[in-house]
Amino acid sequence: MDIRNRTALVTGGASGLGAATVRRIAACGGHICIMDVQEENGGKLAVELGSTACFIKCDVTDENDVNQAVAKAKELFGAIHFCVNCAGTGWAERTVSKTGSHQLASFEMIVRLNLLGTFNVASKSAFAMSTNEPDENGERGVIVNVASTAAFDGQIGQAAYAASKGAVVGMTLPMARDLSGLGIRVNTIAPGLFKTPLLMSLPPENIKSLNESVPFPKRVGIPDEFSDLVEHLITNSYINGETIRLDGALRMAPK
Repeated sequence: MDIRNRTALVTGGASGLGAATVRRIAACGGHICIMDVQEENGGKLAVELGSTACFIKCDVTDENDVNQAVAKAKELFGAIHFCVNCAGTGWAERTVSKTGSHQLASFEMIVRLNLLGTFNVASKSAFAMSTNEPDENGERGVIVNVASTAAFDGQIGQAAYAASKGAVVGMTLPMARDLSGLGIRVNTIAPGLFKTPLLMSLPPENIKSLNESVPFPKRVGIPDEFSDLVEHLITNSYINGETIRLDGALRMAPK
């Protein structure tokens, strides 16, 4: 689907992989609604990109917030054609530790943000896309969800995170099948280690070790490589219902 003059919602778009995606869609001539809880970063990015972008403060786990964000995007740009769900976070806690069992509240929080938030935005975006006029290929929209290699290679302490991302992978095909009659494609990216602000805050020796753990190329990924794949998934009309690992052949060790 052609990105030019079409509109994308990007959750978690104020920083990291989300911000790289926002910039890529803008460079391709698209309009962007940056959905995030980081007001300062999101607002600055929207100002940087000018009239092609707007920032909407939004908690992806809140139905009212997402409904209002979708309505605002349609009001500003007329329609929604793409949804890229980058909002999410990690967590480290063992199933059983010296202090007791895994806190249910933390497990629930991670699943709520990474899984329920993704589904909440994807489903409401899809409903908005369903009213679009189809393009020459019969497409009305594209959804790109973000999982993680932890969905397949969850490490010690990643039970909550791996479960949430594994579920995002698991809903990819049924969601694609649900939306196929509407001309809406759904794919998922499962990134490995990427050069995000959080990772780059680690000590240099830790970063060196992470670089060396990747088979080839022997480095962590850069955000532009992630946004390359987002662009391809949007523009290649024959990729549907797929989860694509983006990790340099990395397979995570237990710890």
